Amino acid sequence: MDLSTLGTEARNERTTELDRMPVSELLSVMNAEDQTVALAVRDALPQIGAAVEAVTESLRRGGRLIYLGAGTSGRIGLLDAVECPPTFGTSPEQVVGLLSGGPGAFIVAVEGAEDEPARAVDDLEKIGVNDGDTVVGLAASGRTPYVVGGLKHAAAKGAVTVSVACNRDAVVSRYADIPIEVPTGPEVLTGSTRLKGGTAEKMVCNMLSTASMVQVGKVYGNLMVDVRASNEKLVDRARRIVVEATGADADTAAEALRAADGHAKTAIVMLLAHCTAEEATRRLNLAHGDTRTAVGRP
Repeated sequence: MDLSTLGTEARNERTTELDRMPVSELLSVMNAEDQTVALAVRDALPQIGAAVEAVTESLRRGGRLIYLGAGTSGRIGLLDAVECPPTFGTSPEQVVGLLSGGPGAFIVAVEGAEDEPARAVDDLEKIGVNDGDTVVGLAASGRTPYVVGGLKHAAAKGAVTVSVACNRDAVVSRYADIPIEVPTGPEVLTGSTRLKGGTAEKMVCNMLSTASMVQVGKVYGNLMVDVRASNEKLVDRARRIVVEATGADADTAAEALRAADGHAKTAIVMLLAHCTAEEATRRLNLAHGDTRTAVGRP
């Protein structure tokens, strides 16, 4: 494939004198270009919505959201995956990020790793990809062999496949049940898709994980009620979440959290349903983790 035909590889006419721009002008043009990314993502909302539905169904059935990518794209997927346990209380196995070249490639690039589709097959086989999973292939260029190989293998295993590309008519789109294309156009620095391309992919990943976690009951209102209070900041956040959700004072919220072993969602159900921690846990289990259902609120 002739990469020069890709929009992400084209030369940006607004930045041909980038090396001669005063810093203030350079930053202004970067900011202006970044503002176009959100509009491109907006145009893809129907496809992103379909992907959220697929991920939600996978999570409800005990399946996984699996990100797959190389280079910047893979790092963005991995970043989103590792943020889910502390934010939503998920297990590390529930949202997975596969990066071509392995976890070490997050820090040091593994040259040529993206050109080997067999690597993706091996990576997916190691985690036992199956028909309960949704696999999201991230490729800013839209043609990364690692991602193409991964999507093909995931489809053969019965998984739902989603592709995210920053060019129109992307190669990866041909191998996805749900293709998402966010054409971000020429980069400020020609070909550097860690810029607008990476921003677009991050925005899409934010939507996929956050919206699906909302759908499976990991959020109450706009509060992250399944947050893991693993440090002093998060302990304070959990207390404030309980206060916001219930209207209780800080001392009452802290007492409920102690009884709930630090789990904000359990403490919220205790206070709103006027029950013990054991009863709150039982209610949440019956409600499949949904707080509103557990407390009997529509």
